[in-house]
Amino acid sequence: MIFAIALPMIISNIAAPLLGLVDTAIIGHLDRPIYLSAVALGAMVVSFIYLLTVFLRMTTTGDIARAFGAEDTARQQQTVVHGLWFALGLGVLIMIAAPAIISLAWWLIEPQPELALLSSRYIDIRLWAAPAALINLVVLGVLLGRQQARQAMLLVIFTNAVNVVADVVLVVILDFNVAGAAWASVIAEVSTAMLGLYMIRSLLPGNQWRIRWPGMQRFLGMNRDVFIRSLLLQLCIATMTGYAARYGVVVVAANAILMQFLMLISLGLDGIAYAVEALTGAAVGRKRSAEVRYWMRLTLLWSVIFAVGYSLVFLLFGSSIVRLLTDLPAVIQAAEIYLPWLIALPLLAHWSYYYDGVYIGLGLTRAMRDTMAISALAVFVPVWQVSQWLLSNDNANHGLWLALSLFLFARGVSQWLYLQRPGLAPEQRIHQ
Repeated sequence: MIFAIALPMIISNIAAPLLGLVDTAIIGHLDRPIYLSAVALGAMVVSFIYLLTVFLRMTTTGDIARAFGAEDTARQQQTVVHGLWFALGLGVLIMIAAPAIISLAWWLIEPQPELALLSSRYIDIRLWAAPAALINLVVLGVLLGRQQARQAMLLVIFTNAVNVVADVVLVVILDFNVAGAAWASVIAEVSTAMLGLYMIRSLLPGNQWRIRWPGMQRFLGMNRDVFIRSLLLQLCIATMTGYAARYGVVVVAANAILMQFLMLISLGLDGIAYAVEALTGAAVGRKRSAEVRYWMRLTLLWSVIFAVGYSLVFLLFGSSIVRLLTDLPAVIQAAEIYLPWLIALPLLAHWSYYYDGVYIGLGLTRAMRDTMAISALAVFVPVWQVSQWLLSNDNANHGLWLALSLFLFARGVSQWLYLQRPGLAPEQRIHQ
């Protein structure tokens, strides 16, 4: 059951970047390199926006899973209504705010004028699909919450496949360059939203689209909590590249290479987290505390197995992976200096991935937010700052990696400690 959910999502996580490579290759074969730079820069801005809205997928998964376990179709339908209305509203706000988003991005990045002009056009077009993109997050959450991971996988692959085909038509055949790439993504997002709504048509409420405000307020509160959690996480991770700029371009490049290892870790551990969300959420809906503990123990075992596997792979093949990602001698040498942190990181970080899934399944979004805030403000920031004071400039990057490692480990520890509280419902506790 675990891998019936985890494996399709692991495949989805792998399929998206692979198909994205085709997208990049199409743009990269145009006659001017600025087209590729504009698409890459614009896509980075749009991806960051959508990454911050992933809370919609997570909260929808948890809510749907609990209602699915309780066999409460009406509650599932109400969650869909709340999710879709919220996605539409937030999507429209993002569309309206596009000029401000672009201005803020260029204030931070300061690109060259021509690059900024082309990238702005790309972002402006892409954000027309914001409502559809957020609807897709809701649909994905519904499918995962109902343990329909195969359909979720097909939806992710469909998005990227449509994007590639549209790229060929609009960029290669019609020669629309950067604008063509943006419209290809819009077509993919809108097409996926239509297919996704068809997939969950049994939960669409017909003419009953009325918002029930007590339920909607709870839904908004959950999304607020997970948004704050995601924002703090992204700020800590962004520091690994942004602050490293003080140590020179070689260190920045080495950190960027090694952060790809973190992406590899997420491919497997996210799949386990998706399974935890769906299975524990359904067990909570059935009010079966023994079943909750069973799924928590079993998924934790697989999380540990994945973590050990990643550490062994990085120990044995880490240098080879670095050389696959770059052939610059100085960057390779720097990356190998910090590689031991990546060997230890899976063992320290897998707890945070695992407990994120647990907390979404149990509906403990406020605790998820609070434990993230504690870990970021009481562990990452102090360790980062103290390490910069104590270490020489040549070794200061070790302080960044120490801060990230302890931050991810602290997240797991604080989440585990919270689950020991006696005030939780039986089905929300590890021990009765």
